[in-house]
Amino acid sequence: MNFHAVWAIYRMEMARAFRTMLQSIVSPVISTSLYFVVFGSAIGSRITEIDGISYGAFIVPGLIMLTLLTQSISNASFAIYFPKFVGSIYELLSAPVSYLEIVLAYVGAAATKSIVLGLIILATAALFVPLRIEHPVWMLAFLVLTAVTFSLFGFIIGIWAKSFEQLQLVPLLIVTPLTFLGGSFYSINMLPDIWRTVTLFNPVVYLVSGFRWSFYGTSDVPVAISLGMTVVFLLICIAIVAWIFRTGYRLRN
Repeated sequence: MNFHAVWAIYRMEMARAFRTMLQSIVSPVISTSLYFVVFGSAIGSRITEIDGISYGAFIVPGLIMLTLLTQSISNASFAIYFPKFVGSIYELLSAPVSYLEIVLAYVGAAATKSIVLGLIILATAALFVPLRIEHPVWMLAFLVLTAVTFSLFGFIIGIWAKSFEQLQLVPLLIVTPLTFLGGSFYSINMLPDIWRTVTLFNPVVYLVSGFRWSFYGTSDVPVAISLGMTVVFLLICIAIVAWIFRTGYRLRN
């Protein structure tokens, strides 16, 4: 393992985040705070509690997960797409750096930025509503696992995309709607039976439900299933990345 190469790429990506602090950190925090204020004020005045939890506190895990998913995908996809766009990807592929080291560096940097952002949003939310975290270790585990999984997913999108429009296609048209419909701002138990069954086909439901359980000890689906679904998606992403580097899909041409 060439740790020097991994650290060099990782440090380069983290430095880019600090250079674009307004876009990378400040903007997502402000956007999430606006979600919190709007949803907490508009809907919270009509729905006081869900499962014995104040509505303002109930939506905090969903807001963090929304930001975590979108930022993990965005950070990782842009990080690998830009070298393709400018042509420097060929220098990286010809360097004495293995595919594993490339993935560790780029995905590690994207996941780190997303985790830091998630923790900042958590601290910001604590200024608005009283929070409790019943399972802090599991909260961090879900946070890290989700960030790594969707950073890998973003890495795949960055390799697949041929333009900046395609780079934004999946996050905007698929991931964000699935997050809004995945119980981020409500409990799926509030839905009619038929729609609750349909919602269970949304993978984001399991992420939000498991993350919310780590806060309040309550979830829409069993936490073991939430954890299992996340691990399955992680393994699928690893398999796809391995196939990409083995075949050179959209890397060699």
